[in-house]
Amino acid sequence: MGSALEAARARRSSSKVTDEAPTREELLPLVAAAGRVADHSNLTPWRLIELRGDDRLRLGRAIGEATGDGPSTKPLRAPLLIAIVSSPRPSEKVPEWEQEAVASGVAHLLSLLLDEAGWGVMWRTGAFVRSPAVAKAHGLTRREKLLGWLYVGGRPPRDREGFRPGVDPDRILGRMPGGERP
Repeated sequence: MGSALEAARARRSSSKVTDEAPTREELLPLVAAAGRVADHSNLTPWRLIELRGDDRLRLGRAIGEATGDGPSTKPLRAPLLIAIVSSPRPSEKVPEWEQEAVASGVAHLLSLLLDEAGWGVMWRTGAFVRSPAVAKAHGLTRREKLLGWLYVGGRPPRDREGFRPGVDPDRILGRMPGGERP
């Protein structure tokens, strides 16, 4: 296994994947590792929902209901979808926005771990993510928010070609106004 820096530099979104997918047993240690993301007060304000097989068809129907376009085939683009759910906990110390940020961190770290394990992964969202029909299909409570899905499958052989360039870190990493330059 390489370093976290190497894994982050090598990570790519895979918009197309093959029909192969990790098993639940293969997912469990990756989910456990992703759960190590910074989590103020250890609230675990997130949960994941595994969608395979007919689950994806039910999601397609819910998306169709939300958009008024009929059943969507988008969930069939990958053999495994992992729904990322922000599930805030009551806390006087940790605001809800911070808890949602933890759920986002879990999603990103899990996508990085899946990528490093050799799977094709893409985090997908859409206007329908927050629709009542899609929330109901996932069994969300009133307080929970769906942040999207990790579409997971086998990585096509040429998936690493043509990736986007990285950011210019010197342009992105700034200082507070009035602070000294290093």
